[in-house]
Amino acid sequence: MIEDNVIAIQNMLAADDLAANITEKWDNWNNQRSGWLSEKEEIRNYVFATDTGSTSAGSLPWKNRTTLPKLCQIRDNLHANYNSALFPNDEWMKWEGYTLDDEELSKKNAIQAYMSNKVREGDFRTTCSSLILDYIDYGVAIADVIWVNENKFDPESEETIPGYVGPKMVRIDPNEIVFDPTAVDFQKSPKITRSITTLGELELNAANSPDQYYKDAVAEAKELRRNLGGYNVDDFRKASAYSVDGFGDLYEYYGSGYVEILELEGTVYDMETGMLLEDYIITIMDRRTVLRKEPIPAWKRGGYKVMTGWRKRQGNLYAMGPLDNLVGLQYRVDHLENLKADIGDMILAPPLKIVGDVEEFEWKPFGEIYIGEGGDVVPLAPAAQAFQANFEIDRILSLMEEMAGAPKQAMGIRSPGEKTAFEVQSLENAAGRIFQEKTTQFEIELVEKVLNNMLEVAKRHMQGSDVVRVMDDDLGVADFMKITKEDITAKGKLRPVGARHFASRAQLLQNLTGITNSAMWGSIAPHMSGKALARLVEDTLQLQRFDLFTDNAAVFEGAETQRLVQQAQEDLAVEAEAPIEDGASGPPVGSPPEEV
Repeated sequence: MIEDNVIAIQNMLAADDLAANITEKWDNWNNQRSGWLSEKEEIRNYVFATDTGSTSAGSLPWKNRTTLPKLCQIRDNLHANYNSALFPNDEWMKWEGYTLDDEELSKKNAIQAYMSNKVREGDFRTTCSSLILDYIDYGVAIADVIWVNENKFDPESEETIPGYVGPKMVRIDPNEIVFDPTAVDFQKSPKITRSITTLGELELNAANSPDQYYKDAVAEAKELRRNLGGYNVDDFRKASAYSVDGFGDLYEYYGSGYVEILELEGTVYDMETGMLLEDYIITIMDRRTVLRKEPIPAWKRGGYKVMTGWRKRQGNLYAMGPLDNLVGLQYRVDHLENLKADIGDMILAPPLKIVGDVEEFEWKPFGEIYIGEGGDVVPLAPAAQAFQANFEIDRILSLMEEMAGAPKQAMGIRSPGEKTAFEVQSLENAAGRIFQEKTTQFEIELVEKVLNNMLEVAKRHMQGSDVVRVMDDDLGVADFMKITKEDITAKGKLRPVGARHFASRAQLLQNLTGITNSAMWGSIAPHMSGKALARLVEDTLQLQRFDLFTDNAAVFEGAETQRLVQQAQEDLAVEAEAPIEDGASGPPVGSPPEEV
């Protein structure tokens, strides 16, 4: 009977050749990155630690378990400042057409208005914030673009409740995607994305999606679980040796109510048909059933997934993050801090050397100790030199900031001792280079590619017209623009300019400040146009909307102020000369007080 059960389960779980091939690729690539995953887990343990108990420093023989959360602080600093640099204002994106027609003002305004609206309404900034955390934590950030229609139909009122409709950026969890780490680049490598969903969520997707494969997936999943429900755990263990990631075994997996989906994008050989499936998207369920097999629905090769890495490695797509090299230093900091704390405790309550006949006693203030002949109790003084560890701790903390590209100077915190403003600016310029480079890299390799993928997805799926909300920042009012597919169809590129503008602006201001505070300024100043300098500052700091700079504004305003002062003085003189009206008492205004 048991043998029959085993055979029946094996038959039901038998995988298609293509599904087996994709499952094998997932397992192989996932095993290849096991060391990388372990390193990232250790980093997360330190970042979120409240004491050393959950970190590798917990193995140290110290009674105290304090952790100085330097990794967490560096992470938060980088995240906040990367965000600020990427999105310094609302106008961080612009369209650059390849031809005069593509650069036409109406076309440019339509594309920028449409994408600005989709970025604002589609939670782009929120998703980007999560991707920046991946960039810091994992060293890689991976994003995709999908088309969503969140309009809801209310059957009671028979009305459609409007929701977001358009392209949307989504985060891909680095733990849930594998690829060939030795590929030339991410775009050319086949990619397998793993997702875990419930039967209920799968059924909801099937109801809201026009894609037939969702409905097929629901039917297949329910049928398989219904047929497997009568078998016990021993039958499963004998029937199959493999397990599903995150589940103890197949019995646990099929009884959990969850469904695993593996989705390959790229090129794979189909052994069943003998065909090379080039640039395909293939979806499999339960590691056995092929739900979808079709060319990737994109105009560009490889699909819409993009990746950037913080510290890239030659010949390995799994990049390092800013925190990777700092774990050992964090371990050292916690080691020294708890060594110092233990020594402090020992100074307050030192260990005792007991010699000879001593009755049992309690070691406490004003405690009494009864000592027999030849006995003694001697406190042992610990080595107070351990407190010199403070200097070493401070040195390590500063070193960690510099190695992560997050020095205090780049974070806006100035250290004491700089003598001149030029020295300060020079220091900030040198310290901020890594920071500026990494933000620009994220902007070019991820944000820019995602924006253009969103525009392409919009061109593919947009039907009819869309009405977008456009804000007039000067007037503070909203307007609405009707946009069609034709309006956003053009040859060109969307370019985010937040980080690059931030870097160039910071560099320019530093250089200007350095020059104006240097000895050469006296020779340069007579040859510099004040008007041109004012326009440069206005453009660099993006102050146009405030109308702060007008040619010779100070001269005209000064003359106006002088006229007003003169007029006020004349009015006072006239009032002082006017006769006092009958019945009025007291001295005239401005007369000296009477002597007493």
